[in-house]
Amino acid sequence: MRGWVTPVLSRSREGGGRSLVYKNPPWPIHSPAGLWSERWSQLGLAKKGPGEAGSWACEQPKGSPRIVGGNDAENGSWPWQVSIREGSNHICGGSLIAESWVVSAAHCFDGDKSAYHVNLGEYQLLNPSESLVSFPIKEIYRHPSYTDMRSSGDIALVELETPVSFNEVIRPICLPASSVEFPAGMECWVTGWGNTQYGGSLTAPKTLQEVQVPLIDRDTCNSLFNTGSYPDDPKEIDPIKQDMICAGYPQGEKDACQGDSGGPLVCELDSTWLLAGVVSWGVECALPNRPGVYILLPPYADWIQGYISPEPGMSVMQPNSASASPLGALRNILGAGMNRPWVSPWR
Repeated sequence: MRGWVTPVLSRSREGGGRSLVYKNPPWPIHSPAGLWSERWSQLGLAKKGPGEAGSWACEQPKGSPRIVGGNDAENGSWPWQVSIREGSNHICGGSLIAESWVVSAAHCFDGDKSAYHVNLGEYQLLNPSESLVSFPIKEIYRHPSYTDMRSSGDIALVELETPVSFNEVIRPICLPASSVEFPAGMECWVTGWGNTQYGGSLTAPKTLQEVQVPLIDRDTCNSLFNTGSYPDDPKEIDPIKQDMICAGYPQGEKDACQGDSGGPLVCELDSTWLLAGVVSWGVECALPNRPGVYILLPPYADWIQGYISPEPGMSVMQPNSASASPLGALRNILGAGMNRPWVSPWR
């Protein structure tokens, strides 16, 4: 789909989806280095639930530190990344969260489940590796609140026909509990095989891309979207809903784009990677004042667990009861002590 007001689904026949765009080095974020990791480490984040499948858990993946500015990812450095295929075409990304389950965007699926399959262990789309495994889909569960790509609830659970065997390059990402909050300014990562510029596809051999972007709170993001005008802008005022978060820079330059829909927005908290969001929509790619828009995971943690718990290999990260005071203190520091509107969101 074209223009971030059409879906981020990257169907080849439609030219859609979202992909990573890298141009000039980013402007600095005005927060002390390591601020968020230091504050989040006070929470005592701990793994809950089954946690591991064999010796594999949703912990730090292998790989060297990422390169700020965007580049080819290292093979195996994002082991939860999946490619959702319609026939032989890559149409969306997704994230492995348990042996039989993938999280993606609801707008990625508009056909029968038999039309799609999921590839794991993939690195270069045009150069299949020995680690590549493909799975048919048993069922697709789109969130009931989803109506279109800019609506709330642009999230889907994909149940695989058979369980995945975890290894060094195929591992699940941890899920945040509903109480986890991702603060503005936190540096997170987006990965995918989408376009590297608006209307320009990823060049051969189509290597998995990665880009680092800071989170932007909903009010600030709505203000950015209400600044200036682009042909594909959403028609409504304040298009960023309460289950959405933005990521990027006011000047643009780094973003997801067509082909990255459904893929992961991940944040590292206390040496553990959490799935913070799902690539959802945007206006073209990397435009000034138009950051990428993502569906937040914490509002949907209970919905997800209602389907897949107790699934082997799934881990949910949440504050320990012993760290209730640090959590409260952190929320006060971040100005996040508000009522959570998503306890009963879809009445």
